[in-house]
Amino acid sequence: MAKRPYNKLFFILPYFLGIVLLLYVWFFKQVFHGSEVENRLPKEIENDQLLILVWTWPFGETFPLDTCESHYKISGCSFTTNRSLCDRVDAVVFHHRDVMYSRDIPRGPRPHYQRWVWFNIEPPIVTVNLNIFDNLINMTMTYKEDSDIFLPYGYMKPLKEPQSFKIPTKSKLVAWVVSKWYQGTRRASYYEELKKHIDIDVYGHNHTELSWDEFDRTLIQYKFYLAFENCEHKDYITEKLWSNAFITGLVPVVLGPPRENYERFIPPTSFIHVDDFSSPKELAQYLLDLDKDNAKYEQYFSWRSKFVTVRELGWDNFYCKACRELQQSKGYKAIASVGKWFRT
Repeated sequence: MAKRPYNKLFFILPYFLGIVLLLYVWFFKQVFHGSEVENRLPKEIENDQLLILVWTWPFGETFPLDTCESHYKISGCSFTTNRSLCDRVDAVVFHHRDVMYSRDIPRGPRPHYQRWVWFNIEPPIVTVNLNIFDNLINMTMTYKEDSDIFLPYGYMKPLKEPQSFKIPTKSKLVAWVVSKWYQGTRRASYYEELKKHIDIDVYGHNHTELSWDEFDRTLIQYKFYLAFENCEHKDYITEKLWSNAFITGLVPVVLGPPRENYERFIPPTSFIHVDDFSSPKELAQYLLDLDKDNAKYEQYFSWRSKFVTVRELGWDNFYCKACRELQQSKGYKAIASVGKWFRT
């Protein structure tokens, strides 16, 4: 009896299916294995792009990793959060707040070409364990102007042509929004003395509640805003001045670094510094006098015809700036003590 053809097929078919299965598994791994950045890695290397590792999401807040070119016109970098690529990336950005207690940083040798960026926008009063980065950091990214990557909380942009500005109608005097109360700090003691001589409406934690929906429309009613920083540190001039006062339309009364430091970034007639007065009582009297002198009060808004306040927000914006500076920086540099540099 002749053998039927399908008998051979019966024995060959399993081998054929096995080969197909192996090819399918190989294809699956090539296309789907790992992160999106892993899949693009050969192309990135070919295009000579920098690959930057976001070591932790800052404060646990995620953000898009592909906006540098489309949003900020910065090209030449790709980002990943995949730590398994740590020994292959060109740079690693460490947000200090997320690792300062856990000390969660890579151990052991790293590629000679790889640069580590120290990212921090918090003041020294709440920044600890800086020594974990001794002799490890190559670039800094902070609010200090002498950082390799300067991240100011805001800045004034000159206008090409003078513009008119109408001062919002004011019906109240002094406001302060404070979420964290650091007892024993200068701003706390200064406020305690100042409120004895002038009425101050305080909003925030343990004070009058103020929602984000009501924030601007509430503050805009006031003439003065207490832009009191929780730390008197070089260049530490935060959203308390830029957003709460300038953008909302109030005259800031500042307590922080010296007047000379403020004047490096804003016009001298745009703010009132507590150090210009011998005591909180004298400052209170000055504010009360300004309240009665519209012409003199309006002088604190004269800068608005020449400048506009700008705040650049978004974590992706900050990391894209790191991309740009990493591309432009030349040579090798290591910082012996980030703590010593940061606290000066």
